[in-house]
Amino acid sequence: MPGSILIVDDEKGQREILSAILQKQGYRIVTVPGGREALKELESAEFDLILTDLKMQGMSGMELMEKILGENNRQCVVMMTAHGTVDSAVEAMKMGAFDYLEKPLEREDLLLTVQRAFEHINLLHENTLLHKKLKETMALPNMIGEHPKMKEVARIISKIAPTSSTVLIYGESGTGKELIAKAVHDGSPRKGKPFFAINCAAIPDTLIESELFGHEKGSFTGAASREIGLFEAAEGGTVFLDEIGEMNVAMQAKLLRAIQEKEIRRVGGKVNVPIDVRIISATNRDLEAEIKKGNFREDLFYRLNVIRVTLPPLRERGSDIAALADFFVKKYSAASGISLKGIAKPALKILMNYSWPGNVRQLESVIERGVLMAESDYIQPEDLPAEVHEEMTHLGKLPFEFPPQGISIEELERDLILKAMERADWIISKAAPLLGMSYKTLQYRLEKFGIEKP
Repeated sequence: MPGSILIVDDEKGQREILSAILQKQGYRIVTVPGGREALKELESAEFDLILTDLKMQGMSGMELMEKILGENNRQCVVMMTAHGTVDSAVEAMKMGAFDYLEKPLEREDLLLTVQRAFEHINLLHENTLLHKKLKETMALPNMIGEHPKMKEVARIISKIAPTSSTVLIYGESGTGKELIAKAVHDGSPRKGKPFFAINCAAIPDTLIESELFGHEKGSFTGAASREIGLFEAAEGGTVFLDEIGEMNVAMQAKLLRAIQEKEIRRVGGKVNVPIDVRIISATNRDLEAEIKKGNFREDLFYRLNVIRVTLPPLRERGSDIAALADFFVKKYSAASGISLKGIAKPALKILMNYSWPGNVRQLESVIERGVLMAESDYIQPEDLPAEVHEEMTHLGKLPFEFPPQGISIEELERDLILKAMERADWIISKAAPLLGMSYKTLQYRLEKFGIEKP
């Protein structure tokens, strides 16, 4: 069976028409005349989709939707509305409704909307199953996602992990570069050996050599005894050099020698010490540009860049946000002893539309705060920080100066549509709310401008 639908409408004739159309498509249909009856039905049975009228005697469709989404943030609701109440239906979508249908209903519009709703429902189910599978296999669910770019990262890791080649990870701050380095280590024969990470930007130039290579007693003020560095301590394992672009050029030369000769010399020492470590490094800088500026050694770059892994920022993998957020809710609920069920749909919509300049690390922080601030079973919009709300508030406002030659409204509209589709991973139903359009209107505009997925 394709799925189950609860139809809520106080007009008997309308219920019968809808039921007849949808039953012919194989859907299991239950009809009720009002909101109270719908809530009672939902207590004893589960439905994939609720199709409800907006204007009804007693409880309105809006009130019904608020109660439904408040208890189950994953419930899918489609609102039916008369021509004069379209604004209310749009408001319902902002509050978490999947879509709306305008009366009198057209059969094709009804079937198309229901079909898209079930595609959305199936995607949510698949994400839930994926999250469960990731958790069971002890993978890195806050790094490995279903977005094609993350699948490519996972593919590269599976290929390179068993080798001893050096790896250079590119990515903005907060994208999870250390987690990728750890995944490479855990997938290699070195898994049982040490994994040490060091942030090159956080260690003063005068101390980084000692941190990596160690020092002999008396080699500098405060060196009261011999200390081994990370390269010796990680024997047989992996050393992760984060923010490698911040390392000074003199130290770069010593690191290059250590990689080439597979040996180091402690600060103040006279004996070379052989080492067996795998080097994984990471940066958020363009190292090739730094080479041209004289800030990074070209020979070291080629030694480090044998395998390159590029992590996409979170804004480019928006389809993973829901699964990541759900993972962090479970993580921080367990850590805080709070029994949260998840994130309410309106709050999730805000998270999906935010640009995430701080990437996954920022999302984790936002969810941790939401867990602590939540006063119900679900994280609500008011539990999210102000900066996330403010970006939603300012969506669509374009603070720019008009160029002397003016602008083309059509070109501007095309660019906005293109950006919205890219943000929504080319899913029309996700891009439409970003532009304040209905699914059909956006579909028409895409055809009009000849915009197609690359």
